Amino acid sequence: PEAGRPEDIAMIAAWKAPRGEFARYPNLGLIVSLGHGVDHLFGDPGLPADVPVARLVDDSMKRQMPAWVIAGVLRHHGRFAAYERLQRAARWEPVVPRDPTETHVGILGLGALGTEVARHLVALGFPVSGWSRTRKEVDGVESFAGDDALERFLGRCDVIVSLLPHTPATEDILNAKTFGWMKRGAYLVNAGRGTLVVEDDLLAALDTGQLSGAFLDVTRTEPLPADSLLWRRPEVVITPHVAAETFAHSCAPQVAENYRRLMDGRPLVNLVDREREY
Repeated sequence: PEAGRPEDIAMIAAWKAPRGEFARYPNLGLIVSLGHGVDHLFGDPGLPADVPVARLVDDSMKRQMPAWVIAGVLRHHGRFAAYERLQRAARWEPVVPRDPTETHVGILGLGALGTEVARHLVALGFPVSGWSRTRKEVDGVESFAGDDALERFLGRCDVIVSLLPHTPATEDILNAKTFGWMKRGAYLVNAGRGTLVVEDDLLAALDTGQLSGAFLDVTRTEPLPADSLLWRRPEVVITPHVAAETFAHSCAPQVAENYRRLMDGRPLVNLVDREREY
């Protein structure tokens, strides 16, 4: 209500705005997502087709995300779930250790965050592969691209890190079929979007041992309902979508820069491809 006249609004910075909100502003020149993800914008059928959309490419998020992902990778690699069980039983019993070179990590999505995660994992000594829609070049990372390469990519990895955005092409990409392409006992780390995973298929893969566990920051419904079976699985760790938070002090300068560029008629930064929706 305090925004004033809709026709005076030139730019909106938003996160999960009410559906239909953007159609109220006839002179809107830019919409900025207050996060790396933009699926909350493209899920609005009233999103104006002729208004550019920008996202955040934030240094703080690029520090936070690798820390969260590495925690998940190390939990599996270091067999910390087994040690937690042994601790509860008051048993001093070493589990056979592994060298990082024995745990192959695959990253689904080599965008700004995925590339940063890959670099950190390479520095820790893990073999790393990456899959994306188009081939990316990242030092020390074997690159796979396109649908035809997905099965080969998944089949070589002990840990799958999902950092893909939600798009029509990625929804439900982690399902019974693709879980079956993974090594038996593979581990899933998902900080992309919950809509990438068919949760019933994930539970079934855990039941059969095809997957040994999951480290999840995102779920299909958020907050995750109290009756979800995922809460009850001891091999699943859940955090409430906190892997990479938006901090105002870090992202405000780039939002302000886009505003200045819009007012001056200069090229905008961090624009999203409207066709690919990321």
